[in-house]
Amino acid sequence: MKFVWPSLRGFTVSHFLTFAILVSVAGGIIWSSAAAREIGNAPTTPSQPVPDNAIFQKPLASDQLSFLSGFAGRSARDVVKDGKYRKIIHSVVPDAPYHYHRDMPLSDALETVLTNAPLPVEIRDGRYAMVSSETERGGGGLGFLWTDMHDGIALGGFSFHPTNGEPTPTLTVFSKQLKDESLELNQLPAAFAQDMYHWAAATGIPPVLTRYFINASGVKIVLEHDEDYCVHPDGSPAPPPDVCDQMNEDAANVDMEAAYFMERTGYASNATARTAVESDQGEWIRLRDETCRIGPDRLKCRIRMTHERTRVLIKRRHAPAAPAPHSPHR
Repeated sequence: MKFVWPSLRGFTVSHFLTFAILVSVAGGIIWSSAAAREIGNAPTTPSQPVPDNAIFQKPLASDQLSFLSGFAGRSARDVVKDGKYRKIIHSVVPDAPYHYHRDMPLSDALETVLTNAPLPVEIRDGRYAMVSSETERGGGGLGFLWTDMHDGIALGGFSFHPTNGEPTPTLTVFSKQLKDESLELNQLPAAFAQDMYHWAAATGIPPVLTRYFINASGVKIVLEHDEDYCVHPDGSPAPPPDVCDQMNEDAANVDMEAAYFMERTGYASNATARTAVESDQGEWIRLRDETCRIGPDRLKCRIRMTHERTRVLIKRRHAPAAPAPHSPHR
């Protein structure tokens, strides 16, 4: 895939450091295992995940996707106008409402940004098609639809800055081919993660931001960060510890905030902060900060506790309702 460097105007030293880490991730960081991600409790040596394509439902026929190769280098706008490609969009984009300034079908939001701010279509290795956009004028949204023409797998993405009080900025990944209601990035194809990172770096999306996933049922869940930003591949120089450790904590925090937001809004695909109800989150944060106030590594303590809290919030969605109190017969 051709890599396009974003504008460097306004970049600070910290921007360059985080951007370099993101490019390093795109170039081959191996995701940490769930055990290694328990920072402070287990070794941080990464292990190679094995994405399970079996979790994808109803793959597209490869002979119906080969036409995408003919769009290489052309504008994403041209592809979106193609009738065969529009069928792909509606085959893989969930039938769900999405709140982008106002409620609209998710497919409409994607088509809008692909048409208004298109990028050239990229075909990598004769197999992976990335139809994408950059940020719209005025700071609007941007998105992509990634397709594995060999395996018939497709995943979309949409990023923007909500202004209604929810965590921001956000990146929402989606596919009608997935039904899972709990998901981490390492469960998705490694080629997808690589291309998504390249697109994010080229369009100026920060390496750590709130991530969601909308599944086939239109349920919006947290797409957890399972990257370890302090892992450096192929003997490349290690990122500065103060930078990558802070990124790990930021990633843990945004996952927790996203899980909390989705719990408060009922996991709706078009959830807004206006629909939220209060919970016990503030009390827990005070408990975490007090618990980690002393000790040899307060940062890793906060990261570990925050990961644990995120899992509690996610699991609460599937927990059985508490039984009603028993009323004795009179």
